[in-house]
Amino acid sequence: MLELNNIEVKYHEVILVLKGLSFKVPDGVIITLLGTNGAGKTTTLKAISGLLGTEMGEVTQGSVVFNDVKIDHLRPDEIVRLGIVQVQEGRRVLNHLTVRENLMLGSHGRKRGTFSMSREIETICGYFPRLSQLMGRVSGFLSGGEQQMMVIGRALMAEPKLMLLDEPSLGLAPLMVKEIFNVIEKLNKERKLGILLVEQNAKFALGVASYGYVIEDGRIVFDGPSDKLRENPDVREFYLGLSQVGTKKSYREVKHYRRRRRWLG
Repeated sequence: MLELNNIEVKYHEVILVLKGLSFKVPDGVIITLLGTNGAGKTTTLKAISGLLGTEMGEVTQGSVVFNDVKIDHLRPDEIVRLGIVQVQEGRRVLNHLTVRENLMLGSHGRKRGTFSMSREIETICGYFPRLSQLMGRVSGFLSGGEQQMMVIGRALMAEPKLMLLDEPSLGLAPLMVKEIFNVIEKLNKERKLGILLVEQNAKFALGVASYGYVIEDGRIVFDGPSDKLRENPDVREFYLGLSQVGTKKSYREVKHYRRRRRWLG
């Protein structure tokens, strides 16, 4: 469904962030991107969704292809209409609008008359029952977990074929993280929704994704099925915080990973 072919991304025409990055997202599959802060994960999502231009960034080499359409130089609204929606990191909500109004905005790119707004919102509340009690609430006063439910629901209102999720667990309590990931899994199974997931919580990410890519310094350095990544010694130490025997590693021990990355040997 989605294919990135040897793409390079620069900011301000000089700062090279992605350096020949390539990977694929099959139709109806959850794929996860793992990597440390600054590795290029969010930039990768923005290269797909067309949001690089808001930060003086651009794809300078390679191509991004979605369902046989080259999209790397399309506007964000054109990409949304093709079926790609990004849920950005940090729960970007319109604080002064109600939950219902935020959800309604998600359908902006859809043709009027082809769907029922109330039925779509009812469907969203089926995934996030809590939202049905908050429709008239001003979104700026919601908890972090409620806002995360709302922005995922807003993205679903666009009827995406592929959802780009950037750090959906960020700043949430463990129980809320579990609930969000249960819904992500449910959306994939029930709606056959393709999902490209960027997530620091590697345990949850590898639990729902079928395949993963490890990105470092703007390059894919390792990839494989999720069960294979979970068993990889470096992934276990650096992303899951476990040693070979399952004991927790200190930061001082774990940081030596960068000097002995087996997958770059």
